[in-house]
Amino acid sequence: MTAILERRESESLWGRFCNWITSTENRLYIGWFGVLMIPTLLTATSVFIIAFIAAPPVDIDGIREPVSGSLLYGNNIISGAIIPTSAAIGLHFYPIWEAASVDEWLYNGGPYELIVLHFLLGVACYMGREWELSFRLGMRPWIAVAYSAPVAAATAVFLIYPIGQGSFSDGMPLGISGTFNFMIVFQAEHNILMHPFHMLGVAGVFGGSLFSAMHGSLVTSSLIRETTENESANEGYRFGQEEETYNIVAAHGYFGRLIFQYASFNNSRSLHFFLAAWPVVGIWFTALGISTMAFNLNGFNFNQSVVDSQGRVINTIFIPFSTSSSKCRITPRSCGFFSTNWGPPFTTPMGMVYRVHNYSSYYRTLT
Repeated sequence: MTAILERRESESLWGRFCNWITSTENRLYIGWFGVLMIPTLLTATSVFIIAFIAAPPVDIDGIREPVSGSLLYGNNIISGAIIPTSAAIGLHFYPIWEAASVDEWLYNGGPYELIVLHFLLGVACYMGREWELSFRLGMRPWIAVAYSAPVAAATAVFLIYPIGQGSFSDGMPLGISGTFNFMIVFQAEHNILMHPFHMLGVAGVFGGSLFSAMHGSLVTSSLIRETTENESANEGYRFGQEEETYNIVAAHGYFGRLIFQYASFNNSRSLHFFLAAWPVVGIWFTALGISTMAFNLNGFNFNQSVVDSQGRVINTIFIPFSTSSSKCRITPRSCGFFSTNWGPPFTTPMGMVYRVHNYSSYYRTLT
């Protein structure tokens, strides 16, 4: 008897690397999108933490009035923010090597642009990684489609809006008070609350929260009883058991009687599709609304739109609504600040010493 032994060809280093990258057996799936996602998100996160703690003030308006946003320059967790790139830079690509020095790069708000661009690229790759893992496992692609909603919203706020307004200085600051300041200014300039797409987004977010709470509470209440009447129904469940405890027929019957028959889903797949689609479509519309308002296609203005036969204005609910937005727009600028919340002295890269305003006292309005 003759045995023939075939020599196995050793796999190349590149082949083994490819197999490791695309392996679904890893504790955390990497994937080809992950190769780009990991360094970009790590960079964005690292720079954000460092800048939030120690970044020097930024000349956000390009008028030699730097505004501090970091903890070491007088802010706290609530008032702190990564200040957007200076209006003097506009939409220019502003990496570190384009500045004369690191001090100049920091003074002009370079970290903001670095963080935002790396973050957007990273979350887009995360979405692609979701699709890639679904593909490897033979799943359908809807997880990545659902995640596209927050990706679209972030892209609209951090990239599309600054492009439409002509400067990264109009982007949303990366902080708590900065977010609310951005919202107030956005309402003042674009009347976003009267934009139909924003209304759809509000319906999507709040409706999604309502439906999620209703569904979760109904599922956890619809137990298949495994116990007697003298025991708690919870005693019939053991953590990690394979048997289902949720009875969709009972849940359908309960909800159909609580409201009306057709308000309840009797198909689990259609129910969960609805739970996913409602907020996703709403957030898509919000992102689209931000993108249209970026180019000044603003919300409706019904101020003085109702008149009588003599041409006299009939006051409606839109009068005080429009007035409140107008007050935000005409707030006296006072060099861009409304209080005397001073930070420590600051020397710019040009050798000029300024008294620095904290971001909590900074309020940008229309000029």
